[in-house]
Amino acid sequence: MSFLCKAQNPIIQTKYTADPAPFVYKDTVFLYVSHDEENAGPGMGKFLMKDWLLYTSVDMVNWTDHGMVASLKDFSWAKQDNGAWAPQCIERNGKFYLYCPIHMNGIGVLVADSPYGPFKDPLGKPLIKNSMDDIDPSVYIDDDKQAYLYWGNPKVYHVKLNEDMISFKGDIVAEQMTIAEFGKRDGHPKRATQYEEGPWFYKRNNLYYMAFASTCCPEGIGYSMSKSPTGPWEYKGSIMDGDSRSSGNHPGIIDYKGKSYLFGFNFRLNFMITDKHHERRSVCVEEFQYNPDGTIPKLPWWSETGVKPAGVLNPFIRTEAETIAWSQGLKTIKGVNGMYVTDIDNGDYIKIQAVDFGKGAKKFEGSIASMSPDAAIEIHLDSPTGTLLGVLKIKTTGGKWVSQSCTVKKHAGIHDLYFVFKRASKGLFDYDWWKFTK
Repeated sequence: MSFLCKAQNPIIQTKYTADPAPFVYKDTVFLYVSHDEENAGPGMGKFLMKDWLLYTSVDMVNWTDHGMVASLKDFSWAKQDNGAWAPQCIERNGKFYLYCPIHMNGIGVLVADSPYGPFKDPLGKPLIKNSMDDIDPSVYIDDDKQAYLYWGNPKVYHVKLNEDMISFKGDIVAEQMTIAEFGKRDGHPKRATQYEEGPWFYKRNNLYYMAFASTCCPEGIGYSMSKSPTGPWEYKGSIMDGDSRSSGNHPGIIDYKGKSYLFGFNFRLNFMITDKHHERRSVCVEEFQYNPDGTIPKLPWWSETGVKPAGVLNPFIRTEAETIAWSQGLKTIKGVNGMYVTDIDNGDYIKIQAVDFGKGAKKFEGSIASMSPDAAIEIHLDSPTGTLLGVLKIKTTGGKWVSQSCTVKKHAGIHDLYFVFKRASKGLFDYDWWKFTK
C-alpha cells in the first residue's frame, strides 16, 4: 500500500481550504471553510479568497462537498472581489447565521433557514465595522441564552449579540488576554505565547475557552481559559506549536460522538506540487482528550494519517461521488443538478473509508456522464491495487447522466473502498453518485 493511500490529512484534497469552522447540528458535522483560489500567490500574504465552502461528515473521515455556500457577491456593500476570510456559523430558533469577515470592509452576517443555505444578507451593511482589526469572528450562545461575538487581529474584541443575532447591545470591548512572560528580549518582556488572530470561543463543563492562532511566525495554536465569558482570561499554553511547514493557523474545536477534535490547516497540498509558498492552505483535523482539570494537552504537528472513523458508511444507499476521504488528481464542481466529480484522468482515484459491506454486495451502480468510449471504474478494497470487486466499463452517454452498473464479487465486512479511474483517451468523464446492491 502506498503512503498516500494511508493519508487522511488534509481532509479536503479537491480544493484549497482554510479557517475551519466546524458546527455540530443533528448528528452531522457542518464544516464551513474559507477558500484559497488555485491561482493565489506566490508569496506570503497574497491571499485570493472570493467565497466560502461547506463540507459535511457523519464519521469524521468521509467529507461530502456541498460547494460554495456563500460569496462576496452576497454582500452588496463589499466593494471588492477578494477578502472572503474566516467565517463561522451558528443556529438559533431554527435560523442559521453565518458571520463573514470581508477584509478591510468589516464583518457581515448572512441568514438562512437551512445550514446548507441559501444565505441572505438581512442588513445590507456590516454588522461590525469597528477598526482595521475586524476579522475572524467566533460566535457562541451561552447557557443563559446570551450570545457573544468575538473577533480581531492583533487584539481580540467581543460584543453581546441581541436575540435576533444580527444586532448587538452595549459597547464593543477589547479583551485583556493574560500572557505568561519569562526574561527579556531587546529590553522588553519575552512572552511565552502571543494572541495573534483566529479566536475560537466555546464553553465546556462550565469552563470557557479561547483558542487562537499564536506566536507569529509561523503561527501555532494557543489557548486561554476563564470562568466567565468575558474573562479574566488565563493563558494555559500551546495546543500545537508553530511549524515551518505552515506560516499560519486557525483553530476550530468541537466534541462529536463522545470525542474531541481540533481543526486547523497546513500547506501540505501546496508543497506536494511546488517548493514555493503560495497562500493555498488545506484543512486538517486531529483527535485529542482533555486533561481531568479541563486543560488541553499539547499535540504534535498535524499527522498525515489523521483521525479514526467515528462511524461506518452504508454502501447500500445512494452516496454522492463527492463524498471523499482521500483523492488523487480529480476535482469537484457544482452543476445544475448539484455537485459532481470531474477532471478525471487515468489513474486518479477516490478513497472512502470504513465502508460496511455486511455480508457482501452483488451489484454496483453509478451515475456517469461520459463522452469517452474507453473509460472504466475499477472497484478495489483497502488500496488502489487491493482486492478487485469488479470493473464498471463505462458506456458513452453523450454527456447526459446515465445510471450504469456491473456485478461485483461478494466480499463481507468493513473495508476502505477505492474507485480507481481508467481512461485511455481525453474524452470527458464525470461521476455523480454510486451505490451497491445486497
